[in-house]
Amino acid sequence: MWAGTRGGCGVGGGRWRSVLSGVWRSIAVWAVSTVTMLVLAGLLPDFQLQSDNGDSATRIAITAAAGAGVFGLLSSLFWPLLVRLLLLVPALVIGLLVFFLNGSLLLIALRINPSGRGEAAPETAVVVAAVMSAVASATGGALAVRDDDAYRRRLYRLADRRRRRGEGQAGPSTPGTVFLQLDGVGHDVLAEATAKGLMPTVAAWLGLPTAGTRGGRGPTHVLTPWRTDWSSQTGASQLGILHGSNHDIPAFRWYEKETHEVMVCNRPSSAAELQRRAVERTGDGGLLTVDGASRGNLFSGGADQLALVLSIAARRGRKNRSRAGYFAYFCDPANAVRTAMSLVAEVGREMGQSTLARVRKQRPRVKRGGLYPFIRAFATVVERDVVVAAVIGDMLAGRNAVYADLVGYDEVAHHSGPRSRDAAKVLERLDRSLALIAKVAEHAPRPYRVVVLSDHGQSPGETFQTRYGLSLGNLVRAGCGLPVPRRARRTHSGAEARAAVRAALRRPVEEGGEEHRPSHRRSEPVVLASGNLGLVSFPDVPHRMSKEEIDRRHPALLSTLANHPGIGFVLVRSDEHGGLVLGAHGAEIPVDALDDEHPGPLADFGPGAADAVRRTHSFPHTADIMVNSWYDPVEGEVLAFEEQIGSHGGLGGAQGRPFLLSPVAFSAPVDDGTELVGAEHLHRVFRRWLRECDGPQVPLATRADERAA
Repeated sequence: MWAGTRGGCGVGGGRWRSVLSGVWRSIAVWAVSTVTMLVLAGLLPDFQLQSDNGDSATRIAITAAAGAGVFGLLSSLFWPLLVRLLLLVPALVIGLLVFFLNGSLLLIALRINPSGRGEAAPETAVVVAAVMSAVASATGGALAVRDDDAYRRRLYRLADRRRRRGEGQAGPSTPGTVFLQLDGVGHDVLAEATAKGLMPTVAAWLGLPTAGTRGGRGPTHVLTPWRTDWSSQTGASQLGILHGSNHDIPAFRWYEKETHEVMVCNRPSSAAELQRRAVERTGDGGLLTVDGASRGNLFSGGADQLALVLSIAARRGRKNRSRAGYFAYFCDPANAVRTAMSLVAEVGREMGQSTLARVRKQRPRVKRGGLYPFIRAFATVVERDVVVAAVIGDMLAGRNAVYADLVGYDEVAHHSGPRSRDAAKVLERLDRSLALIAKVAEHAPRPYRVVVLSDHGQSPGETFQTRYGLSLGNLVRAGCGLPVPRRARRTHSGAEARAAVRAALRRPVEEGGEEHRPSHRRSEPVVLASGNLGLVSFPDVPHRMSKEEIDRRHPALLSTLANHPGIGFVLVRSDEHGGLVLGAHGAEIPVDALDDEHPGPLADFGPGAADAVRRTHSFPHTADIMVNSWYDPVEGEVLAFEEQIGSHGGLGGAQGRPFLLSPVAFSAPVDDGTELVGAEHLHRVFRRWLRECDGPQVPLATRADERAA
């Protein structure tokens, strides 16, 4: 909590000036903390600094000074131990425990106060401790910011401390690389935010004029769009980027028939298995295997230094350091209180914004109650602060390669929209994080090149259920002749599906009566959603069903899906034609016959759509039926099969067009006239850049990688 005495890094007069500067800064923080305690004692009836018989003003001031000093000392001594214990607690609970533990330290400080005065009710102690920590942090930070020399010395001291612990190397001359992933930020969204002045750091890197400048100083980075695979989501993109293969990742979640399990990319057990498969396929550990660090990611990339990495979160033992980043950040009580207060503020901000959206009757809109305000606050505040602090620590330790994911924008854009004011505010805060990391790079023990990228974008649009009154799951059930809820039966889509079933079975079209039931017992279809991509699997059939098999079992299902106005196209396997793309009005075209010149039902989805669909068709775990929603190329809108008004996971619009912001010091990511396509391509580019740094090398690419490059 307190700004401690700061030693100098020079000799003679410089060292004494450093010591005196640190002493005066500590005295200033102590004085401000003392005044804060006096003010709070006057405002809060359950907090007092005098005996029941009354004391002189001098005695009260001494009591406040002693209490502030003891509180600061206890925070410095015991807070790191308390944070280690917090690692056993779920992350979302940390914010509340920070206040409770800080209040406990204040009660102890008052109890052992040398003056023998001072007491507070427990609930009041929590408030007093939080305010004192915040004020002390702000005071120490303001003084340090004004003293550039002190700021630089503090960074150097942190780096020296890490090197003495053996966590880093003593200032290699070759540049390191930091990869910062802004989850879900599309290329066009970034370009628009930069042009509007929301992201001045990015603008400066691109050489664009910013506030207070007449013109750019020359670009240090270049902005390049790239195209995702059909599965435009973090699991597929990040696995391909970090491990060089996202083969057999058809969606964010899918059903695997041989194990009868649903794989979910952000489930620890699934992430660990997907990483194992990728390593087995490529034959090497990943992009970060040599002196690398992975922070806040789904996968490790082969790094030894791990924090908040999902693929190892399910492990137990000494090697599981996935939550070590919390200790590195929260061991400073000022950080803990500041982040906890920001978390509370973010929860309030989300509640206010969602209420305003309801009052204004904004459309499209999804429900934002329940735990969502806390989930949003964790993603936009806690996760961001911890990951940024971990990246700064890696840079000060001089690590060779760092890859970190900042997920705040993606979480907010899902519920507020990709171009909403809520999402724009998150972009502004992310830009400040980039500025902080760039500032630290100036003081790191080795030069650093900062690469910023996104794993996918987001496409706006209302949900499929909002527009048509029933979910994709209920539409599939209706097309199979299975029972659906009464509300779904009454919708136009539900009625049409039921009519199609009766017509296919040559039964009279009637309103009401029994639903069609199969002649013998079969398991019901498993319907999963990944943004605007739907997957339908029949678990009782051990192989991927063919169109002919599906038609024999459910003769109306495929036509119901392909002709629905909310569905763009359907992919199935055909015994006769291989992969088959189905569209409206009976369109059935083999996927091998489609390309950019003859796109068929994929015409609205842009260049590369046929290649993306063809690649996914080759995966072993592609669903029996792959369903991509309708897409409006004019408005850029899709229809999510999940409750999201900003979605990603399939084809259509900005979701498949993320960005890459790379230093001009690196070779161009692609040659002129060539498009950067697929996460695996990005992995090969990043390998090349690491080799260009002439530092510790990642393992050579496999022969398949070399041929593809």
